[in-house]
Amino acid sequence: MEYASRAPRPPLDGLIDDLYCLAGTPPYARLTLPPAPSALLIVNLGAPFRIRTDLETAEYADGCVITMPTRAYEFGYPPETCSVGVHFKPWGLAPFLPMPAAELCDRPVTIEQVWGRPAIAELRDRLATATGPHEMLALLEDELMRRLTDTAGLGLVRHTSSIIAATSGAVAIGALSEAAGVSSTHLAQRFKALVGVTPKRLARTHRFTATVFAIDLAGPIDWGDLAGRAGYFDQAHFGHEFRAFTGFTPTQYLEVRRRFRREHPGHTLDGWPLPAD
Repeated sequence: MEYASRAPRPPLDGLIDDLYCLAGTPPYARLTLPPAPSALLIVNLGAPFRIRTDLETAEYADGCVITMPTRAYEFGYPPETCSVGVHFKPWGLAPFLPMPAAELCDRPVTIEQVWGRPAIAELRDRLATATGPHEMLALLEDELMRRLTDTAGLGLVRHTSSIIAATSGAVAIGALSEAAGVSSTHLAQRFKALVGVTPKRLARTHRFTATVFAIDLAGPIDWGDLAGRAGYFDQAHFGHEFRAFTGFTPTQYLEVRRRFRREHPGHTLDGWPLPAD
């Protein structure tokens, strides 16, 4: 599987982590993605893929849009996949949406529902005739620049989210609203409109993500020590979060991650997706 990515130019770099192109045979027909502090847009150029959530399973031919999730979701890939996409910062998708982000929380929609059928059909045609990943990513970046709009409250949410990220979620949300000079209710409303979740939920996701990336797959793990350093009340609280975010206990999660690395050493997708087969 080939994966190419690059950071966008300003001002998109304040909204987007990277643009990417993915093509080839996936390591598994089904991959589970735990919630992460990121939103996602995919323009599909190959056979349709499926996404399964707690609510439904749906097929996506043109692509999809996913605001920051609160639950794990499962991708079902065709034997050969080809797509370009965007990994947005938690707030980064809002300027490209015609609706509040909260309406899409844990409810992926087709990109056609967001940008309209004629626009996405034209974009897919241009991407399909591009000479390679570099040109494809440039075309996608140009489309994003063209669609970028001013969004009320984005500065507030971006600043507050950046503090949450910098502390890996270990920050008092009440202190954030006080420092910003707004009520906690107003801050929560802005977050739900632009991120899809409350600041508290974003902080929880950042803490879980940072904890997972701190796991050393190669050595023994003291789960109690890891939980304590991450700020969880106790190991039971830590275990509950693991099940809520991944559907696995910490030990089961470790086994699945090690299976991926054992069966596909050095794979470009190793690190976050989990085999669901």
